[in-house]
Amino acid sequence: YMLPLGEIIRKHGVSFHCYADDTQLYISLRPDETYKFTKLTECIADIKNWMTRNFLLLNSEKTDILIFGPKTSSRKNLEYSLTLDGCSIKPSSSVRNLGVLFDTNLSFESHVSSICKTAFFHLKNISKLRHMLSMTNAEQLVHAFMTSRLDYCNALLGGCSARLLNRLQLVQNAAARVLTRTRKYDHISPVLSTLHWLPIKHRIDFKILLLTYKALNGLAPQYLSELLMHYSPSRLLRSQNSGQLIIPRISKSTEGGRSFSYLAPKLWNNLPSIVREADTLCQFKSRLKTHLFALAYT
Repeated sequence: YMLPLGEIIRKHGVSFHCYADDTQLYISLRPDETYKFTKLTECIADIKNWMTRNFLLLNSEKTDILIFGPKTSSRKNLEYSLTLDGCSIKPSSSVRNLGVLFDTNLSFESHVSSICKTAFFHLKNISKLRHMLSMTNAEQLVHAFMTSRLDYCNALLGGCSARLLNRLQLVQNAAARVLTRTRKYDHISPVLSTLHWLPIKHRIDFKILLLTYKALNGLAPQYLSELLMHYSPSRLLRSQNSGQLIIPRISKSTEGGRSFSYLAPKLWNNLPSIVREADTLCQFKSRLKTHLFALAYT
């Protein structure tokens, strides 16, 4: 039913992603190319007309605009507003996209703050019930209400500042203390090791490497697979069959260093060959967790 929507968007030369009834349109432009916003406005007008003809509603209250760009005055000079059903929609400082808060700098500050706030709220409630729960049941609650939030879309946090990751690590540490009834000032690493919980940074690496394995084996979307290229030396070397990937050059580690096209090959090449050469996804996950667990606690 939604297939014609893609044809309408492509006709205007606008890029897009669709997930169920959630559609994101995006264009790339320079500060002096504001005329390209007209293309986006016309595309949205066509989408609204098509939806009206097909008895669908384009919800103006759930339509957001977000402008990404470097931290310069040029982005502030980009002014674009969309009029939809008599409502003027202006660019927001942050927008929720499939449960993740994106901000204009892609710092994920708002997203991490939201995770911490929600996780500590649930942990407080679990701590009140902890004395009535068995270890197994308490751990199920922690995974359902906290670990699931820490792991959700955490590949986006690859390359983020240590300060942000430490905030999430404090959440995991607090959950481990409540679950095992560990005192506040006791060292937490042995507790996490006993629970077989990977620390936050290694959980992020695990997710990125899992996506990398899937992309290399035809189990991921094509647009991810296209970002990875196998390393082929110009002359015969022992490394030519090692399964390594090409790491692209980047100009800024704070921006390009966080991209999947850079971070995935970098992490992949650092894996032992026995992990990279796993025959199945299940085998890869098992070997990868064992490898990361050894890095974290030995």
